[in-house]
Amino acid sequence: MVNRAGSVRDVISVNSDGLAALQSALQDDQLTQAVEDALQLIENMRGRLILTGVGKSGLIGRKLAATFASTGTPAYFVHPAEASHGDLGMIQSDDVVLMLSWSGETRELYDILMYTRRFGVPTIALTSGKESTLGQKTDVALILPKAKEACPHNLAPTTSTLLQLALGDALAITLLKMRGFTEASFRDFHPGGKLGAALTPVSDIMVKDDGLPLVPQDATVMQVVGEISAKAHGIVGVCSNEGKLLGVITDGDIRRYLEENATGSMQQAMVKTTAKQIMTPGSVSLKPAQLSARALHLLQQNKISAAFVVDEGRPVGVVSLVQLLQLGVA
Repeated sequence: MVNRAGSVRDVISVNSDGLAALQSALQDDQLTQAVEDALQLIENMRGRLILTGVGKSGLIGRKLAATFASTGTPAYFVHPAEASHGDLGMIQSDDVVLMLSWSGETRELYDILMYTRRFGVPTIALTSGKESTLGQKTDVALILPKAKEACPHNLAPTTSTLLQLALGDALAITLLKMRGFTEASFRDFHPGGKLGAALTPVSDIMVKDDGLPLVPQDATVMQVVGEISAKAHGIVGVCSNEGKLLGVITDGDIRRYLEENATGSMQQAMVKTTAKQIMTPGSVSLKPAQLSARALHLLQQNKISAAFVVDEGRPVGVVSLVQLLQLGVA
């Protein structure tokens, strides 16, 4: 009977050993130089990075093509079988082709390899076969360590595909850093879903113009209460005569103020006291270009429900915790 938990641990252990072997191989001058050469080829290409492979290597190639494309390196996957029936025309001389084959002898890749040699298209191999056709005939060969598969028969591609994925992802992320690909750049490629929401600048989602809850510094508490009720954000910004944000008043501040002054006259509490007297100065604020994910973190960290978006000292918007959560920012 199979010890299921033990089997899972064994597979993870074998995969970990494979990654450790890759980490060790990356200390070797030969692989280090090959990685440098591959990065240089991809960084300097004027076209796109073409990934290709068959079977499990092909599936890893598809995933890597998506990762490269979404992190600033134009890339797509070409299936070798389709390439041999017309799709070779999709590969241009200013592209770079990255071929994935654990053995380095995948016959389906030969037509693509011959095509690239004929038309001078730079090629990179991702393989464990140092003496293989791909290992010898490509411009740059990224030679992976011959790790044992996690499959007990050493047949099903498991650890091998993990190593292909690991080094491919490492190349993509290194190119991201080399190109200065920022969080804002991510949003251009990920406009949808939770990631798109998290990478949206607060200037795109903030409440602004007539929706802004603002009062002058000499406004009465009665006027502050009216503004909080009218705008329904639970917060009011107190502005100087020049329109600069001096501080904020929340509905909680109003409740605490009224509790503290319950024994005094209503006129004194509501009409004779100004907004500036009860506001919290130097409040937490956001910048228009700040990403929604960072805004959410700031609100949660400071345990506040809303914050003003400030540009050169002037309030230009307001963003609430509820608003961010409803948009799917997490």
